[in-house]
Amino acid sequence: MRKQKIIKTITILRLIPVLVFGLGLNACTGLPKDVNPVQGFELNKYLGKWYEIARLDHSFERGLDKVSAEYSMREDGGVRVINRGYSIEDNDSQEAEGKAYFVRSNTEGYFKVSFFGPFYGSYIIFDLDKENYQYSFVSGNNTSYLWLLARTPEVDKTVLDQFINKAEQLGFDTDKLIFPNQK
Repeated sequence: MRKQKIIKTITILRLIPVLVFGLGLNACTGLPKDVNPVQGFELNKYLGKWYEIARLDHSFERGLDKVSAEYSMREDGGVRVINRGYSIEDNDSQEAEGKAYFVRSNTEGYFKVSFFGPFYGSYIIFDLDKENYQYSFVSGNNTSYLWLLARTPEVDKTVLDQFINKAEQLGFDTDKLIFPNQK
């Protein structure tokens, strides 16, 4: 009886790291408080090249200018993501390829994206020019990740102001925005 109890306890203890790891992975694909994905999203209109107009700093894009993302369909129904940027310090272009999949519905701007094997992060389109798909406001799983993307290397000041105002209302620290040089 005591031996069975010990085996049961050991089995439970072995499962804890697996559960914690699984919950941690799921947390990376969550939504920040009050950030809601756009509805009525049309993937075919979103595919193609986007320029990064503004972002919050993070290690995987630090020091990059001429940043862009290109989205195309994968054979498995997902989205191929090609991110490009130029490091002035290294005098070198950089490129990363990832994959993205809808999280809940193919009409909702909410994806899980991976550049590193089985690890996924959130890609949440929380505002969008739904008529022409000319700009997109994007968040990650928390308010540390924020991007303004556009089809052109520059946007009208009204779009930039709209982005900053909406991001501030949602709790993003817009004082720390970076505006990469696209020239």
